[in-house]
Amino acid sequence: MSTVRKVGIVGWGAIGRIVGTALAAGDVSGAELDCVVDNRPLGEAAPAPQVPFEEALDRCDLIVEAAGQGVVREWGERVLASGTDLLIASTGALTDDELAKRLLAAGPGRVYFTGGAVGGLDLLQAVRSLGPLSDVRLTTTKLPSTLEQPWMDEELLARMRTATGPVEVMTGTAREVPVRFPKSTNVAASVALAVGDLDAVRVRVVADPAAHHTRHVIEAAGAHGTYRFEVAHLPDPGNPATSQVVPYAVLRSLAALAGRTGQIL
Repeated sequence: MSTVRKVGIVGWGAIGRIVGTALAAGDVSGAELDCVVDNRPLGEAAPAPQVPFEEALDRCDLIVEAAGQGVVREWGERVLASGTDLLIASTGALTDDELAKRLLAAGPGRVYFTGGAVGGLDLLQAVRSLGPLSDVRLTTTKLPSTLEQPWMDEELLARMRTATGPVEVMTGTAREVPVRFPKSTNVAASVALAVGDLDAVRVRVVADPAAHHTRHVIEAAGAHGTYRFEVAHLPDPGNPATSQVVPYAVLRSLAALAGRTGQIL
């Protein structure tokens, strides 16, 4: 008889609520919700005990991070050093090379990353074994209000707020862009994880008042082939900075880690 994974959810927001509720309902065979960690008192809102992070490490063999890049930076290595596995949704934290190296070297717990709002990352990860990709580009288009950041000057904010069509907000590498948009561009870091090089991925962030769907276009090319993936998702109604599909991508990852048969790996 296979062992049931005891799962702790960190963050009871747009992602954590859906993942935790599905786990509590028994929707993921081989995994159960053991506890929830959040910095706000949840009362009866959570279907499992709310506990401090340290207690979750003692109770669980798998922690799901659904609370933002800061949690990965502060707790990632400690989770893995405790022997607990870690599934990361906020891949943007991995734009810090030193943190990424420490997490990948840490243990005995194992670290995993969810693909989140895009597909094709498994193929890009396989393709990189044939040799480096010479050109990798990601264009992300979202509603202007979801892209506003404290560092933006008044001129840029005014252009975004009065736009009648697409406005380019920033271009840069997958190392640079997620740092400037910590809640909106985890996809850039995920693409870089797949191809193995933060600086090889060129990212363009676009604000569009007509972007009722969040759109990601990944284009990659190398000596061995060309690849293009395009997705358009409805934003999450509770948190428009993330796509509605993201918690279901996390649940798919959990199902694979819990040993569900029939998973595409």
